[in-house]
Amino acid sequence: MTRAGLTAERLTVAAAELADEIGYENVTVSAVARRFGVKDASLYSHIRNAQDLRVRVALLALSELADRVAAALAGRAGKDALVAFANAYRAYAKEHPGRYAAMQIDLDPQTAAASAGPRHAEMTRAILRGYQLSEPDQTDAVRMMHSTFHGYVSLERSGGFRHTPREVDASWARSLDALDSVLRNWPPQ
Repeated sequence: MTRAGLTAERLTVAAAELADEIGYENVTVSAVARRFGVKDASLYSHIRNAQDLRVRVALLALSELADRVAAALAGRAGKDALVAFANAYRAYAKEHPGRYAAMQIDLDPQTAAASAGPRHAEMTRAILRGYQLSEPDQTDAVRMMHSTFHGYVSLERSGGFRHTPREVDASWARSLDALDSVLRNWPPQ
């Protein structure tokens, strides 16, 4: 018999909130069960195991970020779209550090294909079409953009920029200016 009110969706949201509070790596079935005031066994009617719960958090985060980025991109093109995408990405990572960490896990190919990941890729490619990039340059540029955003966010979150007086937001803006310049002046093969 399942406990009234417990669903896979509620457990996923609770795990995501917990990830933001205590870190994704610290989310356990026991921690989520404590949040609901139930025994661990009560959760297994809704999730398979801790890995299933962690994947669900990753999928939730990918979907939330895709929705946020899509809203930010609406009606924008070129550099405006690039900056809107980047700012939405960075804001999500800052607001939801545990969920952001969850998005970095390696999903199996079938789960990844059914996730919001392909939506992220398509939105990125839509921005790049505004820069007149086609394959294989688009793939290279997608990887460069993700590396830039993830690298900056990761260094910022770990305190990697605390050692210089330059304002972090100013460096972020200049990084986006530089990325826009690279995309507009993509080197020929």
